[in-house]
Amino acid sequence: MSDGPENYAQEKLLELEALAERIAEHRAAGEIVGLCHGCFDILHLGHLRHFIAAREQCDRLVVTVTPDRFVGKGPDRPVFAAEHRAELIAGLAVVSYVGVNRWPSAVETLRLLKPSRYFKGREYDLRPEQVNPNFLLEAEAVREAGGEVAFTDGFVLSSSAAWSRVKSSV
Repeated sequence: MSDGPENYAQEKLLELEALAERIAEHRAAGEIVGLCHGCFDILHLGHLRHFIAAREQCDRLVVTVTPDRFVGKGPDRPVFAAEHRAELIAGLAVVSYVGVNRWPSAVETLRLLKPSRYFKGREYDLRPEQVNPNFLLEAEAVREAGGEVAFTDGFVLSSSAAWSRVKSSV
């Protein structure tokens, strides 16, 4: 029995190099390792459904979080520090491991981790250049490492829109 709920999440939080080793072990064992990357500030139902849909298509689900200094969503963002966002995500049963990215985009992280599948929401498939210009480079990095890009459908919400509503009501 763990000492508390924080220990449950802590076991799933890994530095990127340790995460790369863990992913390599799972892939060597024939498992499909999926990866979701994003800011995830403020975590909402759309994120959870994205994680669940991704997990249904892989054996292990890894989530990497954008570091605070690269969250370009306005002066009041992120609301929660990367370490807090990562710990919250690690507390979700559907997620196997969580790491905090160190770079402005996920490109270097994807090259290091080499997931079997990189999951994004369907909006990235329909209009990738409008959603995030880094996505095309990220997709290329995944494919170069022998992985594939997959898209999840479903409930789309915006953390930025929710945060704007909260700020305007204060």
